[in-house]
Amino acid sequence: MSINYLAFFMGLLGSLHCVAMCGPLLLALPSAEKSHSQIILNRTIYQLGRVLTYAALGMIIGFISIGAEYKGWQQGLSIITGGFLLTVGLFTIFSNHSNSAKLIKIQQRLFAPLFKKIGYWLYKPGGNFFAGILNGFLPCGMVYIALATALNTGNTLAGGKFMLLFGLGTLPLMLLTGISGNYIKKIIPFKLSAWLPAMFLIMGAWFILRGSNLDIPYLSPLIYPEGMIDCN
Repeated sequence: MSINYLAFFMGLLGSLHCVAMCGPLLLALPSAEKSHSQIILNRTIYQLGRVLTYAALGMIIGFISIGAEYKGWQQGLSIITGGFLLTVGLFTIFSNHSNSAKLIKIQQRLFAPLFKKIGYWLYKPGGNFFAGILNGFLPCGMVYIALATALNTGNTLAGGKFMLLFGLGTLPLMLLTGISGNYIKKIIPFKLSAWLPAMFLIMGAWFILRGSNLDIPYLSPLIYPEGMIDCN
């Protein structure tokens, strides 16, 4: 699979989780606009700001991965990334409710200033774009997985492009949620957040296989100095 297709479909499928986790935030967006066209425009601008943040983060991650590529660390980096994702997935599955609740509280405290800033810009004229940019920094398991993948691109622009395509993949469903409001709950009634640990485990295993250099097409291709192999 092409790395570009992987990025887009990772975002498209991952947006199911994003709606489940970020839906309350989207539904809480102020809707003082007097027309449907204005609502659609503001929600679109908001989401585009979020996608651009992902692209910027991808460029940073891609730049970091250049050093690993030149020093021949890409194979080990892939295995370490996979091990991290497996650890997170297993912790999510086996941790009890009280531990999860504590982590959520810690996360809320850490990102409380960011939430306040998002609220500040949302009520400012033309502030939807800046609020969307800030939204891109909110904690999200699917974004972590995508950034871990971008870390293996070995290129600044490739990392940015990967995260841009990932963000565009999340755009349709996230935009629909922001526009349609509570109606989206009737379309997607499942507890989709339960899928995330499985996705962590699957992606973690995939990264470890890729880093194992087993010469298995698509699953564990040989790693060359040029970076991640793009299997078309």
